[in-house]
Amino acid sequence: MKISRSDIGVALYLICALIFFIVPIPSFLLDICLALNMAVAFTVLFNSMFAKEVLDMSFYPTMLLFTTLFRISLNVSSTRLILSTGSPGNVVETFGSFVGGGDLVMGTIVFIILIIIQFMVINKGSERVAEVTARFTLDAMPGKQMAIDADLNTGAITDDEAKKRRDKIQEESSFFGSMDGAVKYVKGDATAGLIITAVNIVGGIIMGMTRGGMDFQEALQRYAILTIGDGLVSQIPSLAISLATGILVTKGGKEADFGNVIVKQLFGIPRALYITGGILTFLGIFTPLNLLLFVCFGAVFIVCGRMMANTLEEAKVEAQVDETEAEAEEIRKPENVVSLLQVDPIELEFGYGIIPLADVNQGGDLLDRVVMIRRQIALELGTVVPIIRLRDNIQLNPNQYIIKIKGIQVSEGEILFDHYMAMNPGYVEEEIGGIKTTEPSFGLPATWITESQREYAESKGYTVVDPPSIIATHLTEVIRQHIAELLTRQDVQNLVNNLKESNPSLVDELTPKLLGLGEIQKVLQNLLKEGISIRDLLTIFETLADNAVISRDTDILTEYVRQSLKRAISAKYFPAGEPTSVVTLDPKIEQEIMASVKQSEQGAYLTLDPERTRAILKSVETETRKLEDLGRSPIVITSPIVRMYFKKLTEETFRDLIIVSYNEVDGAELQSVGMITA
Repeated sequence: MKISRSDIGVALYLICALIFFIVPIPSFLLDICLALNMAVAFTVLFNSMFAKEVLDMSFYPTMLLFTTLFRISLNVSSTRLILSTGSPGNVVETFGSFVGGGDLVMGTIVFIILIIIQFMVINKGSERVAEVTARFTLDAMPGKQMAIDADLNTGAITDDEAKKRRDKIQEESSFFGSMDGAVKYVKGDATAGLIITAVNIVGGIIMGMTRGGMDFQEALQRYAILTIGDGLVSQIPSLAISLATGILVTKGGKEADFGNVIVKQLFGIPRALYITGGILTFLGIFTPLNLLLFVCFGAVFIVCGRMMANTLEEAKVEAQVDETEAEAEEIRKPENVVSLLQVDPIELEFGYGIIPLADVNQGGDLLDRVVMIRRQIALELGTVVPIIRLRDNIQLNPNQYIIKIKGIQVSEGEILFDHYMAMNPGYVEEEIGGIKTTEPSFGLPATWITESQREYAESKGYTVVDPPSIIATHLTEVIRQHIAELLTRQDVQNLVNNLKESNPSLVDELTPKLLGLGEIQKVLQNLLKEGISIRDLLTIFETLADNAVISRDTDILTEYVRQSLKRAISAKYFPAGEPTSVVTLDPKIEQEIMASVKQSEQGAYLTLDPERTRAILKSVETETRKLEDLGRSPIVITSPIVRMYFKKLTEETFRDLIIVSYNEVDGAELQSVGMITA
């Protein structure tokens, strides 16, 4: 394994620190190491300032250990030189004489102030912040993990992004946990520097008096100045490292440029600068303070405030221009023309008078009702309704709404805001006053009534509904009528994928070996077209797999599937515990229909004489009216082989006619009230 230059450099840095504890070094080498120590300390300080987030210096606790060890080793080497030779080198002597002013008292005071600042202010604050940050970071980990899992489940992020976020959370917790302990190095370093200084002064006095032949005053002056210089030259890098530690733990993981953020937050509000400038000017004019100094500072702050205000205004204008240009550029993009070609599967457009029903801020619950429609259809028919687009249309009458399927209007309605629709269920004899209208979903006669009439109408037996319920019911019925054409191949693929998770062998057997996705789609559409739920997809697929080897005709396969779903069909149309009134089909008509069936590559079709067709349809109308007069649904019972052809014969004329074969009846009690004949 190849060793890099960085590894060699770090190893030498540590080895030198260990050697300096044991082996005496000359004063010139000590000068070099002290200069290097200061350079490293300032590099760490400015890196911590300009790091955009704390994890950019994730190895800071290790750096802290290394620099502390190296600095203490230099303290030991300088102490050895001070006590043995009295000449620790240029750096220590310069700091002792120049920084301390060559005066013992002044140097001592400066050194003590540095120690107090580092030990009592920076170290103590950094230690507390690091402790609290580590605790809060660890406490927040479960919540952050749950947020990542939620984003992953909703598809907002990918698996790779989720892994990166989890790794970052783990690194942050490790970093702040390490920092909680690493700040103890800085605190211990300050304490050690204070002790070493005291030992050096005492030892220097003893060495000067016993070995150097000096008196007490001379030894104190000589060795105390050198010791304080040694303390200063080690405490200044230590102070820089302590400051870097405080910056990192107080940065709090914010991804921002340290200097820019501080300047922007401090001088980014012009009003604050105006007030500050005014106060300084007031103090300069109306108090004995230096007039020139305070007025100049006040003027500077006021001018800076004005410049900042101009900058913010320019930035605002530039942002507006950029936004306008971006919108214009977006419009000019060719792909936006392509986006206009997309058609919403379902649209509900309404006039401005209906907007309050769809506006949540005005108490409207139409959006919630739309969500419930999709949920209701999913439970009832087993398919997912596409997103329903709601939009206002100023071209419509205020109280009008229209429903579009694939961009084409299929139905419309009109409501009266702050009114209710009252419908006679058929047994109420007393008329109620109001505005006569027609219920849009089923075309029943109805009356618009006011709030004051509502309670009276309900007491008389009328069915009273509010405008949102009218729109929701109408929309639900339109979706039921067109749900078959809304079922796309992609929807079918999603259903197949869901079933494959629990029944992979069945799905692998059926598609694509026996039936293609389009053929399965056609069967499911045939079922939905007649209101048969496809929730029991397992039974449907098993039936298709059993019969697809015999025929790939989707109409015939649909009949096989219907027969396998006879329990669900019977439960839907034939309630248990009471006989169900139905109309039967004359066997002669059945034979006539079967004789007119012709097969082609596109499927079967009827060649029945038009006169015979009209006669059969007239008989259907006559017989089914008997059921409607009884308040029953129009149901026709036929033989299995005829059912699908009779459905094709009547579906254009009688859209609500229910046609069931004998094989789809599961133990229900039927009562015939007529027979279709011609």
